[in-house]
Amino acid sequence: MKYAPKEEIDTRIAKLKTLMEKASLDGAFFHYKIDYYYLSGTMQDSLLFVPLDSDPTLFVKREISRARRESPLGNILPYRSIKDIPQHLKPMKRLGMQLDVIPYNDVIRFKGLFGDVEFVDCSPLTKEIRKHKSPFEIGLMEKAAEIGRKVYAKVPEFLREGATEIEIGGHMEAYAKSLGHEGLLRVRSLNYEAYTWHILSGRTGSIVSQSDSPMGGLGLSPAFPVGASFKKIKRNEPILIDFGICYHGYQVDQTRMYAIGSMPDIFIRGYDACREIHDRVLDKVVEGYTSKELFEYSRELGDKLGYGDYYLGYKPHKVRFLGHGIGIELAELPYIAATHTYPIEDGAVFAIEPKMVFPKKGCCGYENTIHYRNGKCRIITDTDDSIIIV
Repeated sequence: MKYAPKEEIDTRIAKLKTLMEKASLDGAFFHYKIDYYYLSGTMQDSLLFVPLDSDPTLFVKREISRARRESPLGNILPYRSIKDIPQHLKPMKRLGMQLDVIPYNDVIRFKGLFGDVEFVDCSPLTKEIRKHKSPFEIGLMEKAAEIGRKVYAKVPEFLREGATEIEIGGHMEAYAKSLGHEGLLRVRSLNYEAYTWHILSGRTGSIVSQSDSPMGGLGLSPAFPVGASFKKIKRNEPILIDFGICYHGYQVDQTRMYAIGSMPDIFIRGYDACREIHDRVLDKVVEGYTSKELFEYSRELGDKLGYGDYYLGYKPHKVRFLGHGIGIELAELPYIAATHTYPIEDGAVFAIEPKMVFPKKGCCGYENTIHYRNGKCRIITDTDDSIIIV
């Protein structure tokens, strides 16, 4: 069991308070477990309050003994109802709440308890500080990548003609969990769920679904309409495996290609194009291109390489992003996307995923998790990137 060091939590709180002061906040509440985990070191059922001018208090509903063991914060108190909270706080005028994720009914209850206090959205503050990864965080992501390397290397033992996509996913997940993979990939979303086993073979790789991705897969049912399905894997078809790993809450994302027997040339050439786009875009990250410029540059490359109709999906299902930040959530800042205009900053970790989708035929793609530091892009998920033929 690894606990976040006190120095790590203190640094995060200090960065948060700097942004709180700029936002003219007297304090901020954190109900969302991803963020109070980031700021406290525990994911026990809690509510974190961070005042601008004093130490934070973690109010714990269950289980306080574990919270005190896991968190280095000095003020950890029990509570049974949010009605217990105001008595511990001094009067304040302007408070932060995570309005992008907290239920509206809870906002109303808090407004009722705190009277004339102005509540504003403080989620942008934690999103901002989380995009810069510390050495402690990078160490956990490297461990996740180490697990990923072993899992991807094991895939040839699992692949066989006639096995279903979900069966392969089950074998991979069981093996990954034996190595420390936690299974759940967390996302900040109302109606989107992430999962480990995104395995698409042959024509299922061209099926679009509700997820904002070039291809969604068939899934298992209308209730779970994405990713691996009961389709049986055949010889001589492309098999795309996008298998994320989570270790101590931190995730890495990567995609590799496999086939049984052989792979059709259209997918081999498409995969080579994806790798070229991946590498050339990383060169432009180093040169200081903005997120939007990186995205547009990748589209230009896709066109020049002859894949304009297939790159990042086919019309009308093309996506408008190439990459996403990653850490304790699957999609964090920074994004490499059409509507984001900032450069990639030092200390950022992001996944870049050029993919091709050929209607009614299948897909191919290449993805890695990248650490940008001191003017260099380092691939954390340095798994063998050749097409593996079984």
